[in-house]
Amino acid sequence: MTEVERIEPGPGQESVWDYPTPPQIEETDKHIQVKLNGATIADTRRAIRLLETGHPPTWYIPPDDVLLEYLIPRFGTTTEWMGEANYYSVWVEEAQVHTAVWTYRLPKPGYEAIQHYFAFYPQELECYVNGERTRAQTGNFYGGWITDDVVGPFKGE
Repeated sequence: MTEVERIEPGPGQESVWDYPTPPQIEETDKHIQVKLNGATIADTRRAIRLLETGHPPTWYIPPDDVLLEYLIPRFGTTTEWMGEANYYSVWVEEAQVHTAVWTYRLPKPGYEAIQHYFAFYPQELECYVNGERTRAQTGNFYGGWITDDVVGPFKGE
């Protein structure tokens, strides 16, 4: 197994290689927004971020801060290490993104704080942290949001 060449974080940055194993959740008051086709799907300062070694943060948004009328439930689930994930598409007028959102209805012990919160894949959505447009973690499976204050290398690259 090859050892990862960790990028040393600069002032105001954090390295994903300093994130814990097992992953931890952290409340934050950063301004989180998700948009598609000019519509704001989610807007909060009450998000929870999941920090996992080697991954950029995944942001979970409380259901009260998501406009649920834009979400379309998708059939099927997957079993992940945090529990059974349920998926949604996002549809705004003619723009539709399949499998854009997931949630855990019954997360495993230790992750109850994210129950019913929504996480958005940034690959085809406009996702923002404090006004900065995020970049997607490589790979369709991962939901990490990369911002200038997080350095890698990131799992999936």
